[in-house]
Amino acid sequence: MCTPLLGGWLAARIGGKRVFGIGIAATSFFTVLTPPMTRYSVYLLIAVRVIEGLFEGVTYPAINALVANWAPPLERSRLATITFAGSFLGTVLAMPVCGLMAERLGWASLFYVFGSVGLIWYLIWCIFIRDRPEDDPRISEAELKYIRDSLGSESEQSQHISHPWRQMLLSPVVWAIIIAHFSENWGFYTMITQLPTFMNDGLDFTLETAGFLSALPYLLLSLVMLVSGQLADWLQSRGTLTTTQVRKLFNCGAFAAQTIFMAATAYYMTPVIAISCITAAIGLGGFAWSGFSVNYLDIAPKHASVLWGMGNTVATLPGILSPVITGYLVPNKTPDEWRIVFIIASVIYLVGALIYGIFTSGEEQPWAKDNDKENRCRYDNPAVELGNP
Repeated sequence: MCTPLLGGWLAARIGGKRVFGIGIAATSFFTVLTPPMTRYSVYLLIAVRVIEGLFEGVTYPAINALVANWAPPLERSRLATITFAGSFLGTVLAMPVCGLMAERLGWASLFYVFGSVGLIWYLIWCIFIRDRPEDDPRISEAELKYIRDSLGSESEQSQHISHPWRQMLLSPVVWAIIIAHFSENWGFYTMITQLPTFMNDGLDFTLETAGFLSALPYLLLSLVMLVSGQLADWLQSRGTLTTTQVRKLFNCGAFAAQTIFMAATAYYMTPVIAISCITAAIGLGGFAWSGFSVNYLDIAPKHASVLWGMGNTVATLPGILSPVITGYLVPNKTPDEWRIVFIIASVIYLVGALIYGIFTSGEEQPWAKDNDKENRCRYDNPAVELGNP
């Protein structure tokens, strides 16, 4: 929560490649250090885990800096959702793998193996990834021309980048996107932290069965995200819907479905219905990711990494608040207590849909194109000046 905004600012300044790569590499390095730290001091262990979180916080905003430079407007949804789906799919695949590794090789093997994989990945990332198409020696002339023509002035970054902080903070469109981001994350964090407990206490599943079933919603979420990105871009490219209409349809439609399924879970807590409704609610959230998550790029491509940093800072709050509130609401873990948890999630989805539907836009905002330097923070962009090889 402390570093997303910093990550977005740094990505705009020195390039998303460096920020994202260093974020993953540092997280991987400290992951490898975790088992030894457990033998020395609990305080060292806590410090290492905190540092991991700080470095990991810069990664999502940095992705937007890269997508903004590479993705033509009619391909933003699919490229962004493919990228974000990878994080959820990785979580789903890691669950059974971690169980097998911990059982056969010991718990420490998880940290050594996954940390080492991350460090190897970083080397590959440094070799093949470039911040801008113009810096990629492997890109064809035809593809480079297509990206340049599609992005137009968006791809022509000057040696100075200025962020209109005041206009961004006062923009209803920005806050509509951030509120939608917060709403989606409330349901996500509530379920990812509490779903196994709910299945065990509320539905009487064994912990083993609950752990397996808990992965299903996130598998569906990953698949839906991949489909939704393709569908959103297809609707735009055919001229069927405008960018604004696509964002509102996908985001508000997903939130409406999530509102219904969360409310249904609250009042029909039989195992089959509850699992089906929760899986549908989380899975259909994949359509929302073709709404709010891509919307940052629509309204201000050059400032997308900073806007994502702002949004992710606010949207991380549910990860702190939801478990605390849930623990307070379900002291006895009865169905009536769990019902309140699902109703809260349902209401938050509904409020998010209403605010997003009323205030958002898919058009680049005037302040994102304004060259006036008043109320702006200005700095040199070494990534552009050096060509960021």
